[in-house]
Amino acid sequence: MELVRLLSGIENFMEIKMNKYIEIEDRKVGLDYAPLVIIEIGINHEGSLKTAFEMVDAAWKAGAEVIKHQTHIVEDEMSKEAKKVIPGNANVSIYEIMKRCSLNEENEIKLKEYVESKDMIFISTPFSRAAVDRLERMGVTSYKIGSGECNNYPLIEYIASFGKPMIVSTGMNDIQQVRKTVEILEKYKVPYGLLHTTNLYPTPVHLVRLGAMQELQKEFQNAIIGLSDHTTSNRACFAATALGACILERHFTDKMERPGPDIINSMDPIALQELIYGSAEIALMRGGKKEAAKEEQVTIDFAFATVVTIKPIKKGEKLTKENIWVKRPGTGEIKADSYNDILGKILNKNIDNDEHLSWNDIDE
Repeated sequence: MELVRLLSGIENFMEIKMNKYIEIEDRKVGLDYAPLVIIEIGINHEGSLKTAFEMVDAAWKAGAEVIKHQTHIVEDEMSKEAKKVIPGNANVSIYEIMKRCSLNEENEIKLKEYVESKDMIFISTPFSRAAVDRLERMGVTSYKIGSGECNNYPLIEYIASFGKPMIVSTGMNDIQQVRKTVEILEKYKVPYGLLHTTNLYPTPVHLVRLGAMQELQKEFQNAIIGLSDHTTSNRACFAATALGACILERHFTDKMERPGPDIINSMDPIALQELIYGSAEIALMRGGKKEAAKEEQVTIDFAFATVVTIKPIKKGEKLTKENIWVKRPGTGEIKADSYNDILGKILNKNIDNDEHLSWNDIDE
């Protein structure tokens, strides 16, 4: 119930909702709503459907809305040269990792059905045309695009041609490269989000570069902006939320003792719950103007000062620093900021000591 309150709180407390948003199924995503937290199971299941189910269970219990998978059909995704490329967070080739960790179509369908049986949204990242075709057969409602595919414009266009919402990570790409992707998305009138990312596993905190996320906000004003984070805590996501991130993505595992190259930068169920609740609260803190909130009136009444007599004053006497001063509470009529303005004015009635003055007591 507390999570429901937080998720609805932004809608309830925003005076006017005018910001853009996209929809992932029936979930609205934008500045007027709690951030969408994407839980990336990815390849953390190491190819085991049983492990994937256990991770889904743990995420669901922590309050997850969206489970993200990775759809790898290795033969269509990579050439044989990939067998020679070893990622920085592994000791075997990327080809071997993905071959070991991918689910076949039958098992990925079972995973999607299991996620949806718990009233969560299933999305996935396709890494090839064959992966897109599989996900289309599975009936996915939206796509998550990895940073490595952000500048794979033929694949971006193929996915965009289906007209479904796309959330695109933009790590390792500059503004000009991202702009080409955005042009394709807008050509197909696809609702889209852009996530700033640093593709190091894990990411050192000094390389998070939230300024890059703000650059995306400035350059692509039609986009919903967020952060896909690979650090080892929620702090980057919390900071990004304060700066306007509407989508947050982190890798997830049910327990940190699992094997796998992405476990080190994954969150566990406790961290996930903290991220969901914390980002929803931080989103409620965004915006506003530097002025008193109407709810602060109860504090203003006792905290502010107003003009008060500090000795009896007779009708016809001048108001001076010797007979008036400013004191709390703030319920008097003449506020402290008018004190200097009334010095030298003439009182039109007798007033006792320690009385608040009103404008009707003073002759102009």
